[in-house]
Amino acid sequence: MSRSNTDHLGRPVVVVTGMGVVSSLGTGKSENWKNLTAGKSGIHRITRFSTEGLRTTVAGTVDFMDVEPMSAPALSFALASSATGEAVDEAGFSGKDFPGPLFLAAPPVELEWHHRGEIYAQDIDGNEVGYAKLLKAAREQKRQDMFELIQFSRTADLLAEKHKTKGLPISLSTACASGTTAIQMGVEAIRRGECTTALCVGTDGSVQTESLIRFSLLSALTTQNDEPENAAKPFSKDRDGFVMAEGAGALVLESLESAEARGAEILAIVRGCGEKADDFHRTRSSPDGSPVIAAVQRGLDDAGLDSSEISYINAHGTSTPENDRMEYNSLKAVFGDQIHQIPISSNKSMIGHALTAAGAIEAVFSVMTIREGVIPPTINYNNPDPDIPLDVVPDVSRKAEVKNVLSNSFGFGGQNACLVLGRA
Repeated sequence: MSRSNTDHLGRPVVVVTGMGVVSSLGTGKSENWKNLTAGKSGIHRITRFSTEGLRTTVAGTVDFMDVEPMSAPALSFALASSATGEAVDEAGFSGKDFPGPLFLAAPPVELEWHHRGEIYAQDIDGNEVGYAKLLKAAREQKRQDMFELIQFSRTADLLAEKHKTKGLPISLSTACASGTTAIQMGVEAIRRGECTTALCVGTDGSVQTESLIRFSLLSALTTQNDEPENAAKPFSKDRDGFVMAEGAGALVLESLESAEARGAEILAIVRGCGEKADDFHRTRSSPDGSPVIAAVQRGLDDAGLDSSEISYINAHGTSTPENDRMEYNSLKAVFGDQIHQIPISSNKSMIGHALTAAGAIEAVFSVMTIREGVIPPTINYNNPDPDIPLDVVPDVSRKAEVKNVLSNSFGFGGQNACLVLGRA
């Protein structure tokens, strides 16, 4: 059956031809999908570093990657490299120069505590270690390895070199919306005719002492440490915060015309993208949900779809009291009472919140939901919140015909982005 290479607005249709993923549930799409649809949790006690004195001692860390010496930038690259390799292989570009640009969502980087200690260790004179003195020690030592480690563009540069992508690689960080933003940038580049293929990646390996403390000081993290696998409770009445996690998701995007010309398998269609900034607060979302409502509506409009045409919603669903309520209220404003009949689940109940990588990982899972006809569950839903009366696909995955998925990503700093993904 022939189909148009342009969408309802006359733009090139953008499709997915390759995907890869790593999460706390494992490496690769097959292992992740098996565990995700089985309702298995990848959240566990933190063993990589001491959690003595910390209020939160659980996370969805990826501890099975061989990274030495361990650091957030090094792990973020290892995760991205694994997911990207799988995506490029599936798309049929393995062993070849990748024919398009790279858009990478990466976490902010800085010297970690052990790096600071390593730099300062050569300059101990008994005085208190202040930041000014640390900078002085760093300047005096001229450590090229440390300099390269904390360059924000470093991961993108390494990936671009490995896969021989075209042009200058783009590194971006829009908080928890970053992975979705990277995909949106690839979509827009193809629609503008700047390229026919794009590699879009989100990665995050930044669970370490200081990041855990910072989120804890914001009262954003769960403190339910006794049973790690039960700590993430999206939409449940007893939810008390999110669980930090690590992982990476990668998608090869391509114009439909390009994919068909080379005989590539089309996994899904990226029908629409929506975004809206929120200047209400540095971390909190606007209580009235207006920016999120606008982002969702823009995604639907961009896709040329009515709200009734969405089969499933992959929720942002962080398990924080305020965010889950805001997401429900915003979706109800767009979908009306219909929202109570649409299945809506949160992958974060099992993998945790992978921050910068979350949107890309969840986009991969959304495409797999469409292709496999199985909706992953929201686990730990033992105490329903009467103020959030959703069909969260509680605890057990569900077979369903899924034609179009709305995938939500809402980040600190007012970054709100949504994807509408459809069956090929």
